[in-house]
Amino acid sequence: MPTPSVHAQFDESTNTISYVVWDPATAQAAIIDPVLDYDHRSGRASHRSADALLAFAAEQGLAVAWILETHAHADHLSAAPWLKEKTGAPICIGEHIRDVQRTFAPVFGLEDVSGDGREFDRLFRDGETFPLGGLQVRVMHTPGHTPACVSYRIGDAVFVGDTLFMPDYGTARADFPGGDARTLYRSIHALLSLPDDTRLFLCHDYKAPGRDHYAWETTVADEKARNVHIGGSVTEEDYVKMREARDATLAAPVLLLPSLQVNIRAGRLPGPEANGRRYLKIPLDI
Repeated sequence: MPTPSVHAQFDESTNTISYVVWDPATAQAAIIDPVLDYDHRSGRASHRSADALLAFAAEQGLAVAWILETHAHADHLSAAPWLKEKTGAPICIGEHIRDVQRTFAPVFGLEDVSGDGREFDRLFRDGETFPLGGLQVRVMHTPGHTPACVSYRIGDAVFVGDTLFMPDYGTARADFPGGDARTLYRSIHALLSLPDDTRLFLCHDYKAPGRDHYAWETTVADEKARNVHIGGSVTEEDYVKMREARDATLAAPVLLLPSLQVNIRAGRLPGPEANGRRYLKIPLDI
């Protein structure tokens, strides 16, 4: 099984892990789930984290060929447009981003969102493959957390987005619009049907109780044996009951509202208004 090289970059402010993954033979690389540095209290944004990914790629002599999103994130803003500007690489996501756009564009009154995914350069179908140097990337549609979630399988590595967490932390929430715990259970089991030694790279970590360090790499075997939500012989009915009860206690992510309106635009910020400034919308529930 081919083995890609992987560099992980952890953003502690959003608990997000972005990745540079590349084919060692050709030095062709992809960047997965890049983070825009955004301070919600001040409205300030910067490209510090994205520039660090570019600096790493330059130091290693890598050519960035793809910018890959696992889904429209609800907990951080994407830095994909900045990376595209610097590298020319296309911004890609699963084709079911259309469903997410159609759900959330009306929430924010975003008349400039197409609903057909054209904001992204490429929309992937389930099972589609594309090259990363001499390696092949296979797209797995893994919905449940959102309808548009995909995982990217590259040799012995799979980048699973928010679908799974470390075994001691569990699995993703499924209560966002279009999410579904039963669908999530089936997507997780599709991932767990891969060979036991398959490496799984996660998009988030929050330190499980009793663990004093962040972690983001595990294996199919470890998840099957030890995942506190789904490991062992947890049935679909028991999982759905647990997941729905747990989700009912969770607060909305801090950056939910700014993130979604940006990320369904492929990370593009709203255009400037007459005074030259850009504004995010916060829909009120009165």
